[in-house]
Amino acid sequence: MGISHSVDLGPFGEGFLWGVATAAYQIEGAAREGGRGPSIWDTFSHAPGKTFHGDTGDIACDHYHRVGADLDLLAETSVDAYRLSVSWSRLQPTGEGPLNPEAVTFYRTLLIGLRDRSIRPFVTLYHWDLPQPLEDRGGWPNREVAYLFAEFARQTVSALQDLADDWITLNEPWCSAFLGYGYGKHAPGRTDLSDAVSAAHHLNLAHGLAVRAIRSVAPRARVGISNIITDVTPASDSVADLAAADRLDAVGNRVFLDPVYLGRYGEGVHDQLDSLGLDSVIHSDDLETIAEPVDFAGINHYQRVVAADDPALPFGVQETPAQPNTTSFGWSVIPDSLRAVLSRFSREYSPLPIYITESGASFHDYVDPEGTIGDVERIDYLSGYFAAAAQAIREGVDVRGYFVWSFLDNFEWGEGYSKRFGLVYVDYRTQERVPKESARWFSAHIQRHHQLHTRASASVEATHG
Repeated sequence: MGISHSVDLGPFGEGFLWGVATAAYQIEGAAREGGRGPSIWDTFSHAPGKTFHGDTGDIACDHYHRVGADLDLLAETSVDAYRLSVSWSRLQPTGEGPLNPEAVTFYRTLLIGLRDRSIRPFVTLYHWDLPQPLEDRGGWPNREVAYLFAEFARQTVSALQDLADDWITLNEPWCSAFLGYGYGKHAPGRTDLSDAVSAAHHLNLAHGLAVRAIRSVAPRARVGISNIITDVTPASDSVADLAAADRLDAVGNRVFLDPVYLGRYGEGVHDQLDSLGLDSVIHSDDLETIAEPVDFAGINHYQRVVAADDPALPFGVQETPAQPNTTSFGWSVIPDSLRAVLSRFSREYSPLPIYITESGASFHDYVDPEGTIGDVERIDYLSGYFAAAAQAIREGVDVRGYFVWSFLDNFEWGEGYSKRFGLVYVDYRTQERVPKESARWFSAHIQRHHQLHTRASASVEATHG
């Protein structure tokens, strides 16, 4: 299959960053090496029936032992930037106290490797792997954990700040709070919506406290947060379905966007969550802390969903994909949903620079008899979503970068190894990496972007020479 699906690169400026993203627990492995302590994902994945086929992240992509080769492969993909996360359990095995020197050395080696390859790191401090000892003390529903996270952020940034300027406090706190504590689908597997609401507020608080902590040791650091924003549409124009869509938006999107960018929880959020204890966990200065100014907004986007009124379900909402069976997850592939959430964020929340910190799709990828992976569906997906980002920029949204999820096939949380999001195929038995056709397409896309601006710069110099 030849490389095709060209995207109009005109709207993307010279400094626009093309990158890929990963998360520590999903790729690192070495779960009991280098002084690492257990996280809630170690506990959850080892509990019977919690993940697909009982899969765990004990080995994952074995990235911990393959950093150099993986960074070489990253460089071959031509990316400008790489979004990674650090493991709280590796750096601070009990969730408090001094950092683990072996872990600091590992992450410094990784970041030096990126610098040597001229790849700009964006470092996420929390991508769902809470140290198990902190879960034993109540986890995110316990307010104390927010303060412990801020101290972890302070120490980690202090140890690594000479090698990274761009920091993301939390990844998708909705998943941590609601999938982890409300619906039991993610670690720690609890099923109490009141706990989920307490966790949501304390995650928001942890973000604000961490921003302040980071600024205290690295005042010139650029700091943001990555929130998942789902494009919610009503099933019909009926009053009931319109109200259901608003409720779903309140508990899925606005509960995290409102306080960070507007300094408050909106009326619709209070309407849905005060009965579950939201009003009782907010302390007097919390909202000011949560709204601590940030330098950019990280937006993760995957799908459009349809909301219908159903009083029998949580929050009275039946949620279905806008298109069935379009990815191996059953998520929709509607590029305009990305344009819609980018435009909405810029219009309703903030004119801050935006980085699309995750966007991608899982498909049924396989190695064909010629040894290649012709994932044309992923190329279709990316070309469509890149074009949607371009349209948002044309409409005035300040989009500065796009990180594809994901660099490597990896441990996909509760779905184990059954979903493949990577640009690079991983044979988990041998740990062989095979770039998919999408990786080659993405590399050519990035090179074309660089060439466009190299020619433009040369033209300007010739004109003014």
